[in-house]
Amino acid sequence: MDKVVSRDGTSIAYERVGTGPALIVVDAAGNYRDFRPLPAPVELLAADFTVYVYDRRGRGTSTDTPPYAIDREVDDIAALIAAAGGSAYLYALSSGGLLALHAASAGLPVPRMALFEPPIEPVEAPGGESAFTAEIAALVEAGRRRDAVEAFHRGIGVPDEIMAEMSPEVWAALEAVAHTLVYDCRLSDAMSLPLVRSVTVPTLVIGSHGSSGDLTGMAAAVVEALPNGTHRGLAGEWHGVPHETLAPVVAGYLLDGR
Repeated sequence: MDKVVSRDGTSIAYERVGTGPALIVVDAAGNYRDFRPLPAPVELLAADFTVYVYDRRGRGTSTDTPPYAIDREVDDIAALIAAAGGSAYLYALSSGGLLALHAASAGLPVPRMALFEPPIEPVEAPGGESAFTAEIAALVEAGRRRDAVEAFHRGIGVPDEIMAEMSPEVWAALEAVAHTLVYDCRLSDAMSLPLVRSVTVPTLVIGSHGSSGDLTGMAAAVVEALPNGTHRGLAGEWHGVPHETLAPVVAGYLLDGR
């Protein structure tokens, strides 16, 4: 494990594996290096890239510096890019894709990026804090971390059968980072189609054929708004695609634009 220090002094922990051009993985809500129910195909991507897997602030062994601000998370990626040599591809999963879009909009040196099912509502202007964000924040503030986790997952449409299969260990890991679910909610609240349109970085948006209509619809809206967007639908389950299917598509696009 290594670490970089972000602009505000937050320590961001990361691991590096593989050889080749730098690729930074931006995790989804609730995910971090030691707990990744929605993992990237790191081992397969490491054949073509030097893959940087990091704990987003407030998770795992990274520290945190309140109050939360999206710009601070963008600074975290900037610090990782600097450590990686000054330029890096991004592969972002789910709400991590929102952070990747903010980073690209801010002008970070990202030659290409791939986003897996970024949950973006097609709105023309941010509407401030949503009722959903306020609910999750209030539950966390009240110490009801399990309730916050459950409300978040039900609110984003996680199927009942997946919720029922979550083990006590999974619940405990999610409760430990429940406060960071609010961060991802705020990323969503700040997202808009004009921001997406400002991202000129060539971007692949990947969707699973097994996902629900809201996820596939949001992916289509993102691709339509991106100036240099490409869409690929892959065989998979709800919010997931087998690594052996996903990795070649991500690598092919990032390296060759195909």
